[in-house]
Order: sequence, then C-alpha cells, then structure tokens
Amino acid sequence: MNSQPVRLQAIVMPETNRSEEGEGDEETLLSLPKTIPENSVEYWLFLLNHDEKENDADLEALHQAADDLSQSLTEDYIWQRDHFQLELKEEDGTRCLYGITDYGDAIEDEWLIVYILRRMTEAQANLWVRVADTDGEFLLIEAANVVPDWLSPGMDQNRAWIHDGKLLIIPCESNGSNGSRPQTISLPKAVEFIRLRSAEILHSPFIQEEAFFRLGKYPTHISDSAHCSLVTIPRKLAYILHVLPKSLAPAVEYFYLRDPLSLQPIMSTSASLAFPTNDLVTLSVRFSRVLFAQLKSQHFDPPPMWQRVLRNAVLTAAPDDRERIARLETGMKLTTGFEILIATAGEDRRKVVQQVEALMKELPEGDNEMLPTDEEMKSWRDFNRNDGEAWMDINYEDFERELDGKPRRHTGGDRAGFGDAGTETDLRKIVSRFEAFLNDERAGLDGADMDNSKDDDDEETEDEDSEFEDKVVGFDEEAFSSIMRNMLGLPTANSSSADAEGPNSTLTRRGEKDAATQEDGEIQELSIQMENELRNHGALKYDDANAKQLAVDNGSRSVGKGKELERRCSTTGTVEDEEGDDSEVQIDYILARNLLESFKSQAGLAGPTGNVLGMMGFRLPRDDDDEGGEDD
Repeated sequence: MNSQPVRLQAIVMPETNRSEEGEGDEETLLSLPKTIPENSVEYWLFLLNHDEKENDADLEALHQAADDLSQSLTEDYIWQRDHFQLELKEEDGTRCLYGITDYGDAIEDEWLIVYILRRMTEAQANLWVRVADTDGEFLLIEAANVVPDWLSPGMDQNRAWIHDGKLLIIPCESNGSNGSRPQTISLPKAVEFIRLRSAEILHSPFIQEEAFFRLGKYPTHISDSAHCSLVTIPRKLAYILHVLPKSLAPAVEYFYLRDPLSLQPIMSTSASLAFPTNDLVTLSVRFSRVLFAQLKSQHFDPPPMWQRVLRNAVLTAAPDDRERIARLETGMKLTTGFEILIATAGEDRRKVVQQVEALMKELPEGDNEMLPTDEEMKSWRDFNRNDGEAWMDINYEDFERELDGKPRRHTGGDRAGFGDAGTETDLRKIVSRFEAFLNDERAGLDGADMDNSKDDDDEETEDEDSEFEDKVVGFDEEAFSSIMRNMLGLPTANSSSADAEGPNSTLTRRGEKDAATQEDGEIQELSIQMENELRNHGALKYDDANAKQLAVDNGSRSVGKGKELERRCSTTGTVEDEEGDDSEVQIDYILARNLLESFKSQAGLAGPTGNVLGMMGFRLPRDDDDEGGEDD
C-alpha cells in the first residue's frame, strides 16, 4: 500500500520533465527495471521446444494441472496474504503463465510456491520456470557461497531457471578481448537462448543443493506449519471459521495492523457488534504458526463488550485455571480482527473477504437457529485439538550452545531447545555460511570481489567447468596460529633462529626498546597484576623457585624497566632445564604485558583480547582507576 505514492511520483515527474526537456526522458523511464511490491514473489511458466500453434491449448491444460496440484497440496494450508495463482500472459510476443503472490511476513509461503513450481517441472518435460522476488534472483542469493565469480547480482537477472526439477543457469556470453564486464540478459533473450541453445545451459549440483536447501522439508512442512489452538469465540464466528477457514488470515492481519480509527466502532459502548459476546463457545481453530504468533504476541486492552466477559471469567476461574483466561483473550483478539474485517469489507477486494461478507448477510441478525449447536460442533474435525506452544519459546542458553556447535542439554527427559528441528537446521546453515564468508579471501565489506582482469574472460572459457566445483570451506590452522601469536606477542616459527641465540636475547632487546622509549611503570605494574591473575587460573606453570623470585620482584616496585627485569629473570634459581624455564617466564611476561595492552586499548568495549579470554573462561575487570594508577 505504501508503494503506491512512490509509483505515482515516478510516473508524474517524468511527465513534467518531458514538457521541459523533451521526449528523451520517456525512453529513460521505459528503460528502468520494473519493480514488484515488497514481500512479493513473481513466477513465469513457459512451454518451449514444441509446436507454437498448440501453445494456448497446452497452457490452459498446464494452468488446470497447476491448480489441481496446488489444491491437493494446500487444501488445509492457510496463506498469509495471497495464494498461488496463475493467469495467461504475453511476454514480448511469447505466451506464458504468470503469477504474483504477496506472502507478507510468511517467508515459508514463498518457498512453498517454489516447491509447487519445481514439482510441476518434474511432471512437464517442456516446462521452463523463472521465479524472482523483491530481492531479485533469490535462488542464486541462497547459493551465493558457491556461485561462480562472473554471476554477480548486477547481471544475474533472468539467468536462473527451473526445468525438470533442476536449477539451470544461462551462461554469460563471451565478450571477446575488450575486457568489458558481463552483460545482463532480458527475458525475451533468455527464452530465445533456451529455445535455440538449451544444450549450453549450465547445471551445477552444488548450486542446486544450496538454492533448494529449504525445499528439503516439503511436503511434510505443509502440515507441520499449522498450529491448532483452543479459543473461546462467539458461536457465529465459529460457524464462519468452519465454512471459510482461510478467512482467518485477513482477520488476523486486520488485528495485527489495527489503528485507533479502525478500533473506534469496537471501543464504543453503544455500538452493536457483528459478533456479540452473549453466546460464546470453545473450540479448536487452525492457524498457521506465523498467524498464531502475530495474534498471541499482541497486547490488547479489552473492548467494553469484552471487559465484563473477562471480569466474570477471572472471578469464576480456579487459581490454576490460567488456560481458560488465555483462550478467552486469544478469542477476543481474533473476534476483534473479524469485527474490523466486516467493517471494512467493502474496501477489500480479496475474494475470501467478499465471501465472509456474503455469508454474514445470509445469517439473520439475532437469529441463532441457523448456527450449529454444541453437539454439531463436536463432530467437526479436530474440535478439541490443542497443540503445544513450545515452538514459540527460546532457551537462550541452548541457543548459544547451538551457535558454539555444542550439543544441547536434555533435562527431565524433555527435549530442550529453542525451537523445532527445522529452526535448528536453519541456524546451523546460517553459522556455516558465515564461517564460509569469513574464510573467503575475496570477500570484503561489499561481499565477494567480482572485479576481474581483462584476461579473466579467457580463463572463464577454459575453466568454466571448474567454476562449479565444490569449494570446501577449510580452516587454516597455521594462519590462525600466526595471527594469535602476533596479537599476544608470542614468538612465531620464524623466530626460532633468534631463540637459538639464548633464552634471554629477545627479552634483552625488548628491555632496551622499552628503556629507549622511556615507558613508565604503569604497564609493568599492570603486568604484575595480570601475572597474578593468570597464576591463579593455572596459566603460569613455571617452578616454585621462579615463582618465589617473581613474587619478590613484584613486591619491589622500585624497578619498572625492561633491563632490570631482564637481570632479575636471568638470576633466578637453578633448575634442571634452566633455558626452558627462563624462556617460559619470558613468554609469560610478554604474554601478560601484550594482553593487558590490547585489553586496555579496548577502553571497556568488545575486542579481540576480551573475546579470546572470554572463550578461555577469563573475565578481566575494567580499569576504573585509569587516571589514578599512582594511588593504587
């Protein structure tokens, strides 16, 4: 709805420019890419590689087959906004079936449509399907981690197609030696390419697996996504929902998007309600999980007509009968949504809303003879079904454990977790993709670097098949170890030759550098405190003789320079392997000092040192007395 003024502006402004600057702007306007409403998915179905004379008849048969398949799969499914629908359309001289669906907040509706389209391509050999949403080629976005370099978001439009249940990609035309970037392809050009050069179309199992990953839970997810809950509602509304169960979606939407103006008639004490509260019944209502969560999560003050009902329920309910009140509150919210729907039905062109309005007119006001009795309602399917709401609960401890890749804990025999198995699978997928992004050397702030040199075109032609090979995400232990050693001040493998000069040579050079820069004693003092902290946690494991000598050194604050510390460390007690122990003390000191310097530079904020120590179980206190260090 909000997109309408923007579209009107885009149409009116060029009209003004044409009158002032000429007709050149009209061509610019027509060349702009067409946009679709937010949260919408478009799909095109083409029958190719056959006699064009029979195209219309075949498309009509395909249309009927699509409706039958959709009806069989989604008979009890409640769409968030629009349902799967097709119509005959001509795209630049080619007849096809076209559909657009507004899925609102239910992203699962979009993937259900992809599943239906894929099933159709498996049953029809000549069917080619393109699907896109507000973000563009979202199937390629899903597989962004494995798509080839040349398939960038700027030129991927109309290249991804579903055929025979597979995801196929129209390759990029070779641009010769001019080194220009890959060009986009229009829908008519894409259809022509499929007609004439279908053998050149690319198929990668890796891209397909990533793009269709969410389809693995279908068709069982169609029924699993439903949620049945006991609610207390007026008898008339129970009849409406029994006859038109899919009318629940627009009613919940009206309640979820309510405003004071739409609630004004309902909040009036003198207004007559379409669904009076004098005859309430409790029965099971079938929701989608998204719709139930939207209804359940909303705080809503009772309208005047419901205040008395809720007050009596609270007074008569047992102390532990919280479910009765919850059912009444949910029913109140649902009824309010239907009240708004009836009041605005004349402005809503959706078919199911018009059906509700027509059915309400058939029911005489105040006459309950046409309404079902309690005994009749008990014979309805799933009359008393009440599904658990554990899928709405999030255990943040288990959530963090899942992010860390650790198994969840089970308590009392109950399944602990923060959602259903599908949620956990999606979470693991997110984490794995994030790790893959971090391990991608080409990735930057703007994503993967798609810039290629002039020679890339020739390389792509020669190595086209290799572009689709699976790129296994690996962990470079050597690089990670080097980074951590540099951050913590530990000697790297390259410094082994320097270490051979003597255990104290590195410390001597560091002390000379500190003396040259006139470093004050604050770092040394903090290092001593950090050393004590690490010793308490068992991080410092040199012998007692060294520990005692360092304790004496710590007690004497007269020496704060690196050279003096070198002398004290070099004269420490004798042990069997003096060189190894001195080196260990040296590393511990440098480690402590660099840790403190890095942690202090974070200024109390999150940073690499704090994060690494946190994973090791350390929690460093903030340096609250930063300015008054001399007084400590």
